[in-house]
Amino acid sequence: MVRQSPKPYQLLIADDDCGFRQTIKFIFEAHFDTLEVESGEEAIAVVERQPIDIALLDMHMAELTGLETIRILKSLNAVAPCILITADATEQLCRDASRADAYKVLRKPISKDELVVTVSTAIEDAYDDPDLQTLLF
Repeated sequence: MVRQSPKPYQLLIADDDCGFRQTIKFIFEAHFDTLEVESGEEAIAVVERQPIDIALLDMHMAELTGLETIRILKSLNAVAPCILITADATEQLCRDASRADAYKVLRKPISKDELVVTVSTAIEDAYDDPDLQTLLF
């Protein structure tokens, strides 16, 4: 899918740790419109109100896990890549995430470079936008 809109990509950050959300926002805010939420339920509410282009989700949040949230988000917007971030990346979780159509599972602690490369690659793959990689580096 080729993205036609000149506006910045919409990046949804779902994590119950405010400091982690702020760190991710700081990394990407120059090139993305960032939306922050602290739960899976809030992430779903955002996607029901407006389109998002990519989502970063913590695995362990209250009520809905990141994986459960991805399953719901993918049913609402099958194109948007969803990246699961967790300190507990087991082989089973990675298989479950793959079955839920998560783009990738990243292990905490995560380096800025790994995060930026993963997000830019996901955007390029989903929207055929090779220029984003150049913008982020």
